[in-house]
Amino acid sequence: MMAPTVAITGMNARPDNPGPGVAVARCLKESPEFKGRIIGLGYDALDPGLYLREYCDAAYLLPYPSAGDEAFITSLQAIHEAEHIDVIIPCLDAELPGMVRLTPQFDEMGIRYLMPTPGQLQLRNKDRLPELASHAGIHCPEIKTVSQVGFFYQCQDEGWSYPLVVKGLFYGASIVDSADEAADAFREIAAQWGYPVLVQRVVEGEEYNLTAVCDGSGRMLGEVMMKKMAVTDKGKAWSGVSIFDQTLYDASAALIKAINWRGPLEVEVMRDHQGRYQLIEINPRFPAWIYLSAGVGRNLPLILLRLILDEATGELPDAQPGVLFIRHAVETIVPQSEFESVIMNGGQHLS
Repeated sequence: MMAPTVAITGMNARPDNPGPGVAVARCLKESPEFKGRIIGLGYDALDPGLYLREYCDAAYLLPYPSAGDEAFITSLQAIHEAEHIDVIIPCLDAELPGMVRLTPQFDEMGIRYLMPTPGQLQLRNKDRLPELASHAGIHCPEIKTVSQVGFFYQCQDEGWSYPLVVKGLFYGASIVDSADEAADAFREIAAQWGYPVLVQRVVEGEEYNLTAVCDGSGRMLGEVMMKKMAVTDKGKAWSGVSIFDQTLYDASAALIKAINWRGPLEVEVMRDHQGRYQLIEINPRFPAWIYLSAGVGRNLPLILLRLILDEATGELPDAQPGVLFIRHAVETIVPQSEFESVIMNGGQHLS
């Protein structure tokens, strides 16, 4: 039985664009092997996962990554003193660069983790995807860095035509059909996530995703693949079905070997009308649909925890194809006193 105290970020379980944290906590809490405690970490007092007693034993707020490394580590040290964290699992793109920089402080506190190196993070940046895809021998739609809104009114002069995808370096993506729509998306993403803003050519087809845990030696463990069946207006999976596709497996394995990735990741591809896989994104964490991994018999957050704790992962069962997930939105009833405790005290015990 594993009984560590595990801190998990990304508790912002919004229906249209959920963070992975609640699903990761659910995978661990529902496993008969896990007898530890879950500390939910969020950035907003309205993050629903901070109040879910069935998945979290305690919950705390962190300062936004924009507040800087010192504010983050000071807050985490206070939480660690109260909860004695053994393991941390980051679940959001924007926080990961800072967490990677802070791994020496994690080591000093005795907090264990499995995260990529700074170099690995840079290699999978969205603006580096064409280079990485070429190295791995797969296709990737053209991506351009944009710093001025005027590009969208003269992009045809540079060979770009609508529709286009306007994306943030960490989060946010909008398919736009005109210069005015593109300008609005550009301003919104820049205001929320800063520069640069990226433009990517649209690929029409079907979206497939693969998630896995990687050990830093070029291997991926416990890969689970799914095909999106329905998406939100932000393009996030609302339902999907587990599959196995050898081409997707081979392409993902080549990407992971190219960067020797360490930690969880998600590979997003589009299968275009010619049957070619086009690399859209590599996300440096578990996806929000990670609970499907438990549903198909490969509980990836549990596999990650075993690796972090230097426990044998054992022989993994085959992932069962043809298993669907269908997301749903539910109301969480929260006493006002608990909400006030999170705001005033920065956290609370739920158990």
